Amino acid sequence: MNVICNTADHRPVMKALLALMLIAIMTAGCAKSTPPIVTPEQKPRPRVGLVLSGGASRGFAHVGVIKVLEQNDIPIDIIVGTSAGSLTGALYAYYGDINMLERAARDLTVEDIFDFSILGIGVGLVKGENIITYVEETIKVKNIEDLKIPYAAVAADLNTGEMVIFDSGPLSTAVRASTSIPGIFTPLNLGGRVLVDGGIVNSMPVDVARDMGADVIIAVDVTAHTTNYDVKNMVDIIIQTFNIMGAQVNKYKYEDADVIIRPDVRGVGIIDFSRKDFLILQGERAARTALPLIEEAIESAR
Repeated sequence: MNVICNTADHRPVMKALLALMLIAIMTAGCAKSTPPIVTPEQKPRPRVGLVLSGGASRGFAHVGVIKVLEQNDIPIDIIVGTSAGSLTGALYAYYGDINMLERAARDLTVEDIFDFSILGIGVGLVKGENIITYVEETIKVKNIEDLKIPYAAVAADLNTGEMVIFDSGPLSTAVRASTSIPGIFTPLNLGGRVLVDGGIVNSMPVDVARDMGADVIIAVDVTAHTTNYDVKNMVDIIIQTFNIMGAQVNKYKYEDADVIIRPDVRGVGIIDFSRKDFLILQGERAARTALPLIEEAIESAR
């Protein structure tokens, strides 16, 4: 019987297979040992606080400032306001949208704020009920905690001279207290306290915004230009006197702000609601001028 044996040498083939296996193992090992690409952790963005002063009808300039900030992607993380600034701030903290804020500002009338009555002349010419109604009908949330942007309003205790900060609770109560100009509005009695306009103690509450966690503070002062030749009656006299006092107090607050914006609102009457377009435009102009300083302050705080 013949036995046929295949004597071909398989060693080259085996070497090739072993080489391929070795390459595969080495490749897999390299893939596993390659460290993942780790990007540097981004530092948290500085929190920007917007502080809005009082100033009666001149507070419409605040709208123009906010318009420019939003258009240039300047964040607003905290809003603190006194008097007129408390109302504008509340509206923006609710809407978080300049178009809605501007529409509300243009629709606002003197009657929405000032409900004059001779019945309360002993403590104030304005009852203060209209502004509560306006806030409750315009802003569809009840409490400050429900606003889109953290917010606080500043009032003053007429008996003790203490600053009263509203950063929680009913929003309409906060705005009513903060806007109650002494001698014009009937003071708000709340929890045994007699509350009036916060401009008495802090028309530029930069310190309040800082305590709320603001890293960069933009302060908008519409009381800086106090010149007003349109003073015709007792209401004008009281409010103009109040604005002059606030402007003097604010000088000591400036150093705590990172950027100060002072719209030129000279020549506008204290309760003149007919010049909204001019006031908003002045706010825009002042804010555009301040943009490089704002951007620099934010970058420096990173």
